[in-house]
Amino acid sequence: MEKELLLMLPGPVPMPERVRYAMMRQAINHRSPEFGAVYADCVRVLKTAFGTTHDLFVISGSGTAGMEAAVANFGRDKDIACLVNGKFGERLYKISQRYGKAHEIGSDWGTPLNLAALEERLEQGAQVVTLVHNETSAGIKNPAKEVGRIAKKHDALFLMDGITSIGGDVVEADTWGADVAIVGSQKCFAAPPGLAGISVSSKAWERLCKNPPYYLDLAAYKKSAAGKPMETPYTPAVPLFLALREACLIVEEEGMANRIARHQKMAQAVRAAAKTWGLFLFPKIDAKHEYSNTVTAISYPEGVKDDEMRAIIKKMGIVIAGGQDHLKGKIFRIGSMGAVSAPEILATLAATQHALKKSGFKLQGDGVAAACEVLG
Repeated sequence: MEKELLLMLPGPVPMPERVRYAMMRQAINHRSPEFGAVYADCVRVLKTAFGTTHDLFVISGSGTAGMEAAVANFGRDKDIACLVNGKFGERLYKISQRYGKAHEIGSDWGTPLNLAALEERLEQGAQVVTLVHNETSAGIKNPAKEVGRIAKKHDALFLMDGITSIGGDVVEADTWGADVAIVGSQKCFAAPPGLAGISVSSKAWERLCKNPPYYLDLAAYKKSAAGKPMETPYTPAVPLFLALREACLIVEEEGMANRIARHQKMAQAVRAAAKTWGLFLFPKIDAKHEYSNTVTAISYPEGVKDDEMRAIIKKMGIVIAGGQDHLKGKIFRIGSMGAVSAPEILATLAATQHALKKSGFKLQGDGVAAACEVLG
């Protein structure tokens, strides 16, 4: 049997066989009714996952392309308040710097956002707010509903990165007031990397900027999607669309409520294991901020080296993530998103428990047993 590494990362994630097989076929005409039906299936399921009835398009590009499309179409030459408490909030800030007058409202990675400072910036005239709902670099889930409320109060557009939460956790873009929301294909949907879904509200369309990027021109996407058959304005990554459609059908078959519950339970199992081992979860949460339900960030105990521990785990055929940028060597992250369930979670936790022991850490308890109690 061919050995494949089990990717327990915050994306990319293991793809179901159905998704992989969907790409193994002859090319189809992207201006045909067949492709239009594929695109329509994707949009139908994505709208349910986003919690939106607004326009929704799929771009051939990664989640970062979706981020840039959001800022370039609705933030150009505007005053933008960027909430940052991790790497991807920082990325949205850097993108915003290229298109508008960006203001970073920063907190230490993995700590609560400064919502009072957001209010102040909006009172000073900010027209757009950016937020990463689920910050995988630090394992923290940010209060999108509250940010949406604040943005609406000041009549600002709310651009929400839901790249690692949509399809795996509760997201209610319309109810929360997210004028633009984004998802990446290789995260909770368990499809290949390379596609980004983006929803756009009527309020956002009213504030569309002039001179958007040619390839990321969302008005062009809207015009093409309105045709029969449904199309993209430029040649799409057809095999990836075929894979995403299959992933979306799997989501639809499972049901969003069941899928969300599964993701939540898996994350609870990982958190239970970490606490039983005697380790600390990295994020600092409060009444408005929560632990991520698609990735768990855990602080390394003293004496355990990141490269050594993850190498032991990889030898057993499993890949987990380390920290990024200044968090390298300080945390490790276990993904719990996509099509994985109890067997993959338990295998990962067993390998991690073994690696911690081999690295000289004295476990306080059996984390795998604690996870079994949650999953059983």
